[in-house]
Amino acid sequence: MGNIRTSFVKRTSKELIEIHQGVFTTDFDENKKLVAEKSTVSTKHLRNKIAGYITRLVRQQQAEM
Repeated sequence: MGNIRTSFVKRTSKELIEIHQGVFTTDFDENKKLVAEKSTVSTKHLRNKIAGYITRLVRQQQAEM
């Protein structure tokens, strides 16, 4: 079974990837720092959820290529 993510996490992650193309990588720790800089997420928990989902999306994009 996979993780269930809220629509807020999914929407925010996709928006950040679209706005800042080529910035995010497959490294979770680096994405965590970038999410903190580029968004107004208020809690550490949400920041980590968004960074994790961004990492997953970037890996999926690279696998398609």
